Amino acid sequence: MTRSGRLAKAALIGAVALTCALPITPAQAAGPSVGTVRLSSEKRQEIRYTWAGASGFRYTGASGGTSTWVGYPDFVPPAHPGPDDLATGTDVVTTVSGSTVTQKHQSTGVTATLAIPSGQTYRSAAGWSVLTRDPSGALHVLRAAPDGSTADLPVSGLPTGAEPTGYVLGGSVRRLAVVYKLDGKTSVGLVDLEDGAFRTYVTGVTEEDPQVVFNDRWLVADWKSIRIDAEPGTQPTAHTRLGAQLEAVVGDQLLIGNPDFVQAGTQPSLTARSLVTGADTTLLSSSFGGIGPTLDGGALATAGPSSLDWNVHRITPTQDGGAATEKVAQVPATAVGVEGLAVAGGELFLYGATPDAAGSYRFSSFQLDATGRPTGQQTPRGPALSGATCLTGDAACPQLEALGDGRVSSLWTSAEGQESVLDVGLDTTTVRNAPTGGDAHGRIPGGTGRYVLYNGGSGTQKVIDFPSGTTNGQTALSRARTAAAVWGQVLWTPGTAQGSVVGTRLNTGQTVATIATGAACTPTDIQAVNTWLYWSCGSTAGVYDRATNRRITVPADLGPARLADGFLVRENRTTHELLLTDFHTGTATTRTLVKLPSADQNTGGSNGRWAVDRFGGHIAYLNGTYGEVSIVPSGVPASTLAQMETQADAVPGGPTKANPWQPVWQLNKPATWTLTLSNSSGTVVRTVTGSTKGAAVRPTWDGYGDDGRRVTGTYTWKLTAEPRDNEGPALTATGTTTVN
Repeated sequence: MTRSGRLAKAALIGAVALTCALPITPAQAAGPSVGTVRLSSEKRQEIRYTWAGASGFRYTGASGGTSTWVGYPDFVPPAHPGPDDLATGTDVVTTVSGSTVTQKHQSTGVTATLAIPSGQTYRSAAGWSVLTRDPSGALHVLRAAPDGSTADLPVSGLPTGAEPTGYVLGGSVRRLAVVYKLDGKTSVGLVDLEDGAFRTYVTGVTEEDPQVVFNDRWLVADWKSIRIDAEPGTQPTAHTRLGAQLEAVVGDQLLIGNPDFVQAGTQPSLTARSLVTGADTTLLSSSFGGIGPTLDGGALATAGPSSLDWNVHRITPTQDGGAATEKVAQVPATAVGVEGLAVAGGELFLYGATPDAAGSYRFSSFQLDATGRPTGQQTPRGPALSGATCLTGDAACPQLEALGDGRVSSLWTSAEGQESVLDVGLDTTTVRNAPTGGDAHGRIPGGTGRYVLYNGGSGTQKVIDFPSGTTNGQTALSRARTAAAVWGQVLWTPGTAQGSVVGTRLNTGQTVATIATGAACTPTDIQAVNTWLYWSCGSTAGVYDRATNRRITVPADLGPARLADGFLVRENRTTHELLLTDFHTGTATTRTLVKLPSADQNTGGSNGRWAVDRFGGHIAYLNGTYGEVSIVPSGVPASTLAQMETQADAVPGGPTKANPWQPVWQLNKPATWTLTLSNSSGTVVRTVTGSTKGAAVRPTWDGYGDDGRRVTGTYTWKLTAEPRDNEGPALTATGTTTVN
């Protein structure tokens, strides 16, 4: 953590993230995208205020860069601003060039020019007043006179022999603090800029560069406070030091922030200490970095739970001497590169170096509505992870597969070169792991819900089962590697007859269907979505519609393709066009969806730059701007809502609050749902509602009724799911579960 500076030193620390552009041609969509998201670092960036006044403020990143202006919409400019009214100086911008000082009133444009007298040197400025020092060491207050000349007001009251060592601005346009040394001791006082009178308030300061904050009511220096209007000879009150910085005084509140040390698991906060009662309260939680006073008696401070909700707050005094806060600007988060993308069930997953810790990666997600538009901010979907190990020249790294149930799987390689299939997404802390038995150089060609298909470099193919998200993965099936696809509970593989494809139920091993695709070969690629079965032999490809027994010829001239619900997506690696083939009517028609950036990016997805939602129909792609992903709908109607797989076994011993019943119904597209539990007489005892996670229903029941009482016996459950896209009828399913 960095300590914040002061407005007087133009060093209120902070940062705003800037979006950088890659030196490539951006994507060009044939039709407009419905939304764009940007992957952002979770690290909250400190900012630096370059100017702050009554009408607003400007800030940049801590290291500089583009300046951002934030104006206060309710500010009313004064009717007659000028040097004859010091109060209007809270909105003055001062620039110094040689011996000329130019002042401009920000909100009205009124200007004034001062000439620094020969021999004097500029020291500081507050509003319409400029503080200088002459060769003898005396201080002067300069101000523009009505006739255009410069009025020179000598400062009186500074002790003879005092050597000023610092000039500090605070929460006042009328006063300016001076730190000085005399006889080896450091003291702090205030110059009244209206009449030039100086008064010492705190003597015997222990630090040569003490922390000094003040407003028109209080001065606090070296953790000692005193009223500005205190009688001469009044001794300041000493305060307990908190190991933090004195940031400002607002009303009767001393603002203390940017602690030197923060315990693990806690967040720094901005504390308000009453200079009247001594009581401490938290003014802003999760606050650090750019904090400091403004000339109108207030302050600015950054605060927020994460970079995705990181804001500048304006702090103003209340009539009773308290301090009020108002959120006035959101600081954009820093963009980071997208290392992988996947989309399923209306959830866009992005993988990148987003966590606070350097070198760490995380899966984050954006929710999409039924049209593909982003509806919320970036959300962490797993813990911080080490970087993925990629095969040389692999454009799809890391290997990702969004499973349509709120989870995403990827490959991870140990230091010994052995791969594991990872599963994350249901919480932000857990990684489910399934070792591949020492295999390496593998691929994840597909997966849905609980099952992930793994093709090992050894030639072995495994189906990994992650049942409900509560256990590590287990190998459900191991076989020789062939073309294969998983959809729901069914594994599709080549049959013994030429061109045939066989569907096998994974939980029983029974054959559910043998499809004669019409292919004149053994398929080298098989994909399955709903009733659609895609096959490819390299030079020829087709889709078989199991609902109508139709065979549809689709293009096979551009390499790997990705099957979705009623359409196919391919990329022409020569022209960089992303092509969509719509076959849902039984006839294949192809159109250009988007022209991708002209340079390849070694980042994830189906082929490195794009991904398709098999559970909803949207396509996401890297658009050529650093950290950005655009979403475009397919325009192809989705299939009717259907149930792919159910895990609704009763909890042994019955559900409890500690061990609830957590069934999972995997659907083929997002839905809203209602689950009712009824007793033997048909009376509903509990109703649970929600929306799918991805396209999976994941309710929880602890065995208690809606009235809060424990129930026992066998209960009938009924699930009713309404498609989120409002296309097609609702789905219902029933069964029983037992509470002991």
